[in-house]
Amino acid sequence: MNKSMANNARLSIPLPKKIWCKIRYYQQLYDISKETLAEQLNVQPRTLSNYDSKPENLTIGQICQFLKYNNLMFNDLIG
Repeated sequence: MNKSMANNARLSIPLPKKIWCKIRYYQQLYDISKETLAEQLNVQPRTLSNYDSKPENLTIGQICQFLKYNNLMFNDLIG
């Protein structure tokens, strides 16, 4: 593996974390309350802080629900 490939591997963000960060970014950008975001994901507001530390617990169904509620496409979260 050459040096640039090694640097790219170290900078890679796991997909669940990237998706969760985009959801949190969208929340801040559009001033969505934690209660509203929790409702969109069908969880309790305290669960959001759990996702901050373990975003891999977010399910595909919850992601789809968030996308539908906000009229977004999956590419909006991974792009």
